[in-house]
Amino acid sequence: MFEGCCGCCSAFRPRYKRLVDNIFPVYPQDGLVKSNMEKLTFYSLSSPEKLDRIGEYLYQRAARDIYRKKYGFVVIAMEAMDQLLLACHAPTLNLFVESFLKMVQKLLESTEPELQILATQSFVKFANIEEDTPSYHRRYDFFVSKFSAMCHSGDEGDKKNKIRVAGIKGLQAVVRKTVSDELVENIWEPVHMDKIVPSLLFNMQESGFHTNEKSNQNATEDENDPPMLAETCMRELVGRASFGHIRTVLKPVLRHFDLHELWVPNQFAIHTFRIIMFSIQAQYSYTVVESLMAHLDENSKSSASIRTSIAGVLSKIIAIAAGESVGPTVLEIINSLLSHLRDSVKNCVSQSEEKQYQEALINALGEFANHLPDYQKIEIMMFIMSKIPFPLVDNQTPADNLLQSILLKSLLKVGTKYQTIHMNTTFPVSFLEPLLRMSLAPDSDMRLLVQKILHTLIDRHHNLEKLTKPTVDVAELDLVVEKSSRPDLIFINKHGPIIYDALYTSLQIDTNTPENIEAIYTTLALLCVELSNAEIVIDLLQLVLGIQSLALTNNSLTMAQKFNLHALVICLLVLISNVSNLKSLEEYGSQIVEARRQEAPHLLPEFMVHYPSNSEGAGKVPHLLIDQMAVSEYVKNHGIDASRLLQTSPYGAGGPGIVAAGAHRNSWIDTGRSSITELTGANEVDSAASSPGVQRKMPEEELTFESMKKVLTEPPEVRKEAEAERRKMLSHTFRTATFSELIRRTQPKHDLLQNKLNDIFKSLSVNEARSPTLEEKKPTVPTYEQNFPELFFY
Repeated sequence: MFEGCCGCCSAFRPRYKRLVDNIFPVYPQDGLVKSNMEKLTFYSLSSPEKLDRIGEYLYQRAARDIYRKKYGFVVIAMEAMDQLLLACHAPTLNLFVESFLKMVQKLLESTEPELQILATQSFVKFANIEEDTPSYHRRYDFFVSKFSAMCHSGDEGDKKNKIRVAGIKGLQAVVRKTVSDELVENIWEPVHMDKIVPSLLFNMQESGFHTNEKSNQNATEDENDPPMLAETCMRELVGRASFGHIRTVLKPVLRHFDLHELWVPNQFAIHTFRIIMFSIQAQYSYTVVESLMAHLDENSKSSASIRTSIAGVLSKIIAIAAGESVGPTVLEIINSLLSHLRDSVKNCVSQSEEKQYQEALINALGEFANHLPDYQKIEIMMFIMSKIPFPLVDNQTPADNLLQSILLKSLLKVGTKYQTIHMNTTFPVSFLEPLLRMSLAPDSDMRLLVQKILHTLIDRHHNLEKLTKPTVDVAELDLVVEKSSRPDLIFINKHGPIIYDALYTSLQIDTNTPENIEAIYTTLALLCVELSNAEIVIDLLQLVLGIQSLALTNNSLTMAQKFNLHALVICLLVLISNVSNLKSLEEYGSQIVEARRQEAPHLLPEFMVHYPSNSEGAGKVPHLLIDQMAVSEYVKNHGIDASRLLQTSPYGAGGPGIVAAGAHRNSWIDTGRSSITELTGANEVDSAASSPGVQRKMPEEELTFESMKKVLTEPPEVRKEAEAERRKMLSHTFRTATFSELIRRTQPKHDLLQNKLNDIFKSLSVNEARSPTLEEKKPTVPTYEQNFPELFFY
């Protein structure tokens, strides 16, 4: 009778409730009644205004069944909710979604893992639905918190992995649902990111990140593996972040590594940041580098091992950002790295851990520069050079030495990543001059670093390894030699004197070690090979003779250093003659080598710090030295003008010591060089020929009918050769003649000019007598230079 009464009363219940009740079977294991579910779906589509009531009633039934622990009926209710959600796309769907989310939340709040996983699966389905109209009042705070808690599940066995996978999928669904619509809740707020990001990192580190490099052939296995799924979710999260949001993702990452002490060792940190760098939008990649550097600032008081690990992470990822860094961003990153290096030097001078930190920063600098275009590498090297304090002979503290050494190492690191094409591009004056000044630093290690920088920048054909050690067996080196280009010749003509002068001066320093002298040999050898030219040969031979003179006359050098210089000289002579194909000079060098092997092997490589006590000084065996006249004759035999080799060496007067800051050695100014500037000077001297009464270019040439006829009939080629010869003789005359001889040659030989000069003197005297002033009491007498400006070219 009771059952009949219930059946009778059920006829008066609303239809949507009867349809909902009918989808539940008598026994939960029978599952959802599909035929009745189809009726409920049809009714929902026909009467979409009833959706909110249907959802509310399903929620009430599920809540009652959860309380009664009838979990089978709860599963059926959730399944029905899912089908209705997928089938209905009416404008009133928002009202149904509220009931749907209430049911999902109810299931997540239960203590049963199966219900939590079921709720997560339903939420993921919901997140994949694109709604027509957003819901401005909907919030996902609970879901973020709950899914994050599930990611940290501590259950045993397989259940733990299932809950964690569900939590990660839930977070992934929340991100997808909220990121796609800017009008809904902002998932990028710190309150959410502080929960999502650490949850993902916790799972990424849990199972050993190094195993994640396995192949992704089985996608199903990856979805059931928390570390792999968390990594995928992290990639998606970072990839969706815009410029304004990327920092809100990075801050929790850095904080997580700090709180859980994950920087040391830094393998997991490197793995994580590589994921971030490869997932972030390319134009924002430098933001990660900036954040890491800022975090390095914040950890300035931390232990050296932590800072070293952070710098190590930086060095591994900075190359990825280099390709997208342009303009000021490049120098900002470089400046920040250099600032950290300077701070490190100030903090400590001797700790080994601090040195590892500095090496990590230098590696980061090198990796960053390696992926930049060449013109930016030049800018970086110039920028680093501008930050190096110029060494002082006095008051140089260990911290100053260390800072200079660290910055030079940074410069060397960038230089190794640069490929030189033209010397004038690689060595602008603003970079070359301070670099050469640093080559005269008091510290021998710093001088060695500068030479290594020159090596890596000069070497273009990979001859460096072959020329690292001085040798007289040059034929066995198999050097790569190419003809010098015009820009290179212009460069060496213009800057060669200061380069040679700096190297020569560096050889005078009494603190040089064999390594320093070997490094200077390598620099000169590379210049010889890379800039092979007849004019360069004369310059180098002149330098070789100067170094030999230095080894004989300098009293501040030790005997071992002098022996090293003599060995350096013979090695350079053999190399120059071999590279320049001067056969007779090469034979002469070979004869000296053989003679030294027999009588004075200590004058040959290799360089040593201490020699046997019975080693005889080079001054006592003059026949084993290089003879200036012999070298000049051998060079002349090959058609090269050797007149400069017979002149006074520009290096003969150089004494020991270091060129002070701002000082300039005038040795190369006193010597004639057949360069572009010489031709220009010769043209200026020729202007004297146009002045009346001044002697012509060639004293023996007079203006006669025969000379005019010769000018008109002879071929232009002969005339050009004669003109070049006349210019050469004129230049030689004015460069080598004494001052009294120049006065005699330029004395006026006609009365016309003398009369004009007398008139000028008289007019000046009359003017002074007429209008005397306080400032012009002294008589104005024209100087010789004012009367003949053509002769005083500079």
